[in-house]
Amino acid sequence: MVGKGAKGMLARVTAVLEDVSFKLRVSVTLLLLRGHVASSLIQNGAVPSEATKRDPNLTRGNWGNQIEFVLTSVGYAVGLGNVWRFPYLCYRNGGGAFMFPYFIMLIFCGIPLFFMELSFGQFASQGCLGVWRISPMFKGVGYGMMVVSTYIGIYYNVIICIAFYYFFSSMTHVLPWAYCNNPWNTPDCAGVLDTSNLTNGSRPAALPSNLSHPLNHTLQRTSPSEEYWRLYVLKLSDDIGNFGEVRLPLLGCLGVSWVVVFLCLIRGVKSSGKVVYFTATFPYVVLTILFVRGVTLEGAFTGIMYYLTPQWDKILEAKVWGDAASQIFYSLGCAWGGLITMASYNKFHNNCYRDSIIISITNCATSVYAGFVIFSILGFMANHLGVDVSRVADHGPGLAFVAYPEALTLLPISPLWSLLFFFMLILLGLGTQFCLLETLVTAIVDEVGNEWILQKKTYVTLGVAVAGFLLGIPLTSQAGIYWLLLMDNYAASFSLVIISCIMCVSIMYIYGHRNYFQDIQMMLGFPPPLFFQICWRFVSPAIIFFILIFTVIQYQPITYNHYQYPGWAVAIGFLMALSSVICIPLYALFQLCRTDGDTLLQACLHLTQLLQGLCPSFQPWIWGPPSRGCDPAACPKHLFQEGRGGGCSAGVSSEPSGRRPCTTALCPPSTRLKAQSSQTCCPHSCAKWPQPTCSILLWSQSSSQGLQCPFVRPLCPLCSDNPSQAVSNPL
Repeated sequence: MVGKGAKGMLARVTAVLEDVSFKLRVSVTLLLLRGHVASSLIQNGAVPSEATKRDPNLTRGNWGNQIEFVLTSVGYAVGLGNVWRFPYLCYRNGGGAFMFPYFIMLIFCGIPLFFMELSFGQFASQGCLGVWRISPMFKGVGYGMMVVSTYIGIYYNVIICIAFYYFFSSMTHVLPWAYCNNPWNTPDCAGVLDTSNLTNGSRPAALPSNLSHPLNHTLQRTSPSEEYWRLYVLKLSDDIGNFGEVRLPLLGCLGVSWVVVFLCLIRGVKSSGKVVYFTATFPYVVLTILFVRGVTLEGAFTGIMYYLTPQWDKILEAKVWGDAASQIFYSLGCAWGGLITMASYNKFHNNCYRDSIIISITNCATSVYAGFVIFSILGFMANHLGVDVSRVADHGPGLAFVAYPEALTLLPISPLWSLLFFFMLILLGLGTQFCLLETLVTAIVDEVGNEWILQKKTYVTLGVAVAGFLLGIPLTSQAGIYWLLLMDNYAASFSLVIISCIMCVSIMYIYGHRNYFQDIQMMLGFPPPLFFQICWRFVSPAIIFFILIFTVIQYQPITYNHYQYPGWAVAIGFLMALSSVICIPLYALFQLCRTDGDTLLQACLHLTQLLQGLCPSFQPWIWGPPSRGCDPAACPKHLFQEGRGGGCSAGVSSEPSGRRPCTTALCPPSTRLKAQSSQTCCPHSCAKWPQPTCSILLWSQSSSQGLQCPFVRPLCPLCSDNPSQAVSNPL
């Protein structure tokens, strides 16, 4: 009996221990799952209170975390223009007074357009071509963005290669543009460190103060940095048509820059997202080092005051407001396609509203900060020469490769500062170039869309990089700088304004602002704020139109220093500008020709989804995320759509905010419901509309009771039980 009692006690103890062990394992598992879900929510950029936020796009890939997206977007928006264009525009347009229209344009145009493009790409999870499922007629806008990105990508990498060349040239004890005793210098050369009084000679001592005045007021005076740039680096020809020879050092640096870009994008956003931790942050380290060094120099305060002193009378000039609007528009990279592409790799519920504000403000703050860095050094140089700051201020390549390098020669250990400056330019350029190349690659891959090209994306990236290198070779010739400036002035000028304006109109007025606001609410959990709704519908398009008018009124033929471009070169520039805009009407005509419809009006309505304005309950084509919670195996083939990862054409959504019901679950093939016009509506017997589209166009969720066809005979096509009796003239 004792033995049996002991055995029973032992069995009960064992059972208790097993039960405790099981509960402990369950508790640990739940804790791990809870931590994993919380981690996923943080990575998705989601609001922690929202329960369902896991929607990774396994086919295309996503950013590793939200910091990668923000840093990539900052690197894309903050480019060379922030350093070499904004400070010049600021002092030319009234100094500190220019900040007022600049930030007004940022609030009413820059941030709203930035938010629109980010939300557009994130909702569709497609590049600049795939997003136009929203309105197929306007897919030409996406092709126009690709053309613009191609032009910019070609010449932008040439600028990076020149920065590489100066970076390598700075690896010496004495900068090669510091003195006038080099073989390429002319008798007119007179440097700030020379005592040879306008002639060549041996290396001089420091410049006497009484010589600075006649030195810089001599009409024939050219600086050694200018002659190094013009006569040695470029070996500039006398005409844009005279290509001369290809500059082999520049060609080699161009190859290096394209290799760097390709290696950083070899695995798409998975690799570039890691690189931007350095390329997007280190320029701020260099800017801070140069700022601290600059403000400690004599005359730096004069330069900074020249940069910031407000001239309030200029605020009433239309040109100042036009320059402010243009700088905001071009600086943020709107209508290039890059913002749409980068946002397409976000998790679906990422808070792109927050990101758009952070990135836009960071971009503009960087421009203002760079102005302090530039003008502190230029003020020191002007003080050293005894001239006004306006005599040494410049913009564009003249600032980056002539004026600023000359100022750096005055600093102790000048090669060190030169290395830092040009390394900063390289990183700023690469941040933009990454997105330009990824825009083209993503558009191609998404457009083809099959499994083969998804697996071979690296080869697509390589092909685009090789093509960009070959197309950039003419820009490394002796006439290359002429063509580079021609592309910069025309390829991405008024064409971007037109593309952006058409994009706003097509989303707000063709697809419909209510539909778009509902899409954003489904994606973010809240609709766009009222301020953004007003800006998207009225204010931003008006400002864009103002920029276009201002660009046309202020147009002047392009020049480079004293060189006037010939008429045929200007004509080529206009053709480059039109080549991106012409994509829009050409593709619309192409789509009209291949679209079913008895009349042109019917075809237009089909393509632009204008029926949504006539039929309030119109269900637009599925252009956004896949149907989460919809079992593809339960979908008949004619109802299955290849969307973001696949799913039912209008699948069941586990989220109450999802407004697209699952046709399979709610509309079995045998269902026949009456429409408002008492006509029988059948989603499987459409004669005029494509079969996958029919099931979406003709059915919508009216209540929890089921579905009904909302279309009225005078407005919309109906299908009867007999396909031959389908309405042929719905309008």
